Amino acid sequence: MTSIGIIGAGKIGKAFAQHAAKAGYDTIISNSRGPESLQPVVEAIGHGIKAGTVTEAAAADIVFLAVPWNKLEEAVSGVPSWENHLVIDATNAVLPGFVPADLGGKPSSEVVASLLPGAKLVKAFNTLLAAVLTADPKEEGGSRVVFYSGNDEEAKKRVLDVINRIGFSGVDLGKLDEGGRLQQFPGGPLPALNLIKLK
Repeated sequence: MTSIGIIGAGKIGKAFAQHAAKAGYDTIISNSRGPESLQPVVEAIGHGIKAGTVTEAAAADIVFLAVPWNKLEEAVSGVPSWENHLVIDATNAVLPGFVPADLGGKPSSEVVASLLPGAKLVKAFNTLLAAVLTADPKEEGGSRVVFYSGNDEEAKKRVLDVINRIGFSGVDLGKLDEGGRLQQFPGGPLPALNLIKLK
């Protein structure tokens, strides 16, 4: 069974954890405060989800990264190696006070990738508002759209499998320097769009 490790237990991390656990993935959720602090979250989500350390979450087959931008470097620095890890980047480059981070003109996912040397990174799940991501992805005879982009085609296929299995419809935007910019918040045109793909 594919395992999914979630780093970050804010609204986006918890929303994704809920869908992943319900879909039958071996799911582990982590935060900076330790597994004990996540027991209420684990009990609320159910479906066999476990709380763990960031290192334990990072050892999963697929890692879902959903931490605040100003905590990002600290959150990932303790992981011994990111080589060949498949990482879903759901972060947005926004600082406290809703201030855009200075990325020096780079797509935010390229900045994230530089902190995860050797990882196969796919940008996804960053454009939906938390309340929308939490809701049932099946709506009005279709499935809610999740945009994704990345430079590794095999990694993108695996992420699309996750998107489909948990009930969403994936739309491939290409590579990070193209699709990543379209998905980027702030700056890109796609964040906060709530689209339904009809069957």
